[in-house]
Amino acid sequence: MTEILEVPSPFCGIGTDDLTVQVDGVTLKVSANGCAINTPLFEQPITDTLPRIDGQTCTLAEAVAKAASILKPTNLPIIGGCATDVNGMRGLLALADRAGAVVDNMNFVGARNNFLALQDSGWMNTTLAEVKNRCDLLLILGTDLEAFAPRFFERYLWTDAMFVEDTSQRTVVYLGKSPSGQASTSPNGTAAKVIPCADTDLPEVVGVLRALVNNKPIRVTDVAGIALSELQALAAQLKTAKYGVVTWAAGALGFSQAELTVQTVCEMIKEINKQDTRCSGLPLAGKEGDQTANQVCGWTSGYPARTRFNRGYPEYDPYLNDSRVLLENGEADALVWVQAFNAKSVPPTTPLPTIVIGRSGMVFEREPEVFIPVGTPGIDHAGHAYRMDNVVAIRLKKCRDSGLPSTAEVLHAIEQALA
Repeated sequence: MTEILEVPSPFCGIGTDDLTVQVDGVTLKVSANGCAINTPLFEQPITDTLPRIDGQTCTLAEAVAKAASILKPTNLPIIGGCATDVNGMRGLLALADRAGAVVDNMNFVGARNNFLALQDSGWMNTTLAEVKNRCDLLLILGTDLEAFAPRFFERYLWTDAMFVEDTSQRTVVYLGKSPSGQASTSPNGTAAKVIPCADTDLPEVVGVLRALVNNKPIRVTDVAGIALSELQALAAQLKTAKYGVVTWAAGALGFSQAELTVQTVCEMIKEINKQDTRCSGLPLAGKEGDQTANQVCGWTSGYPARTRFNRGYPEYDPYLNDSRVLLENGEADALVWVQAFNAKSVPPTTPLPTIVIGRSGMVFEREPEVFIPVGTPGIDHAGHAYRMDNVVAIRLKKCRDSGLPSTAEVLHAIEQALA
């Protein structure tokens, strides 16, 4: 048994890089600094080592050849999932370009809420390092931050900072959902302030909060069951904080036209910055390679995911290139599912020919025509993955020798077989 220190995680999105992992052959155990997200994904055992064609084991070369034979006659294949590292995403885009495919990240439905707001009016966002070193007020909108990233508070709030003398005096406010645990409670015992409301009431509540920040008159005594005085106090806190941060998870805003609420938040942040203080946004993301997929797709094609290549050039459309719609409407004629991180994230069941390039241990409702188990970045091979703030590409380590190929190797082989 060997022990590897300072292991970075590709799973949690916040760039934790201090895990201690014990390696015994191909078995891993997180012995220090794990969490409810990272530990199970690191410790998941390998159950599949050989590719399958129609449920029968085969060689990698045979699986690659079969995958290529499926893709060659297609007119509009979909490459979905997109949970891989930087090199895997590069290989995915090369295959998409060769096959004329639509590329759609499985988390794009939520990310679209952010992209539409960003493209329309821009935003002022911060980094995790700035949160750690400057934030004195954290406002969490419509999400349970503890469930999203269990170690967020430990790593970035209740820790030493460059410009905050006593980090235990930081203020945490939840607007919408309540925290599921105690991680947001300050080391001095002060619990987070919770202002509860239903998700569907957030547009109205956030709109009123923005109006109060701008000293606009509000002629009601409560909003969605929240006393106006509470929102007035929160607006005052935002305007008097030295460095306020507003964070949200776009995927958790499960109501119609949530991008307008994101835009309202972003405009409020800009307006706070006109009032002799600092405030920034922090969109929560980075799970299962979604930030990596959009970064690589962006610098390669000029667009995020939801981009098609079947006309010989990239075409971005956040609605028309929705893989779920293309599958339901019968526009697509094959599905390639790339998921190297989470064995539970299987492709949607479809009668179309399906190729899965995924993590060992996947269980399918319908066995795909081709299944190729691949190594997980940060466990079975080295790589790079972007954390949630998009400014740092985490250098992932290799922890064991599993013999599984990387996603990039498999996708490159299929792309070459199509030449």
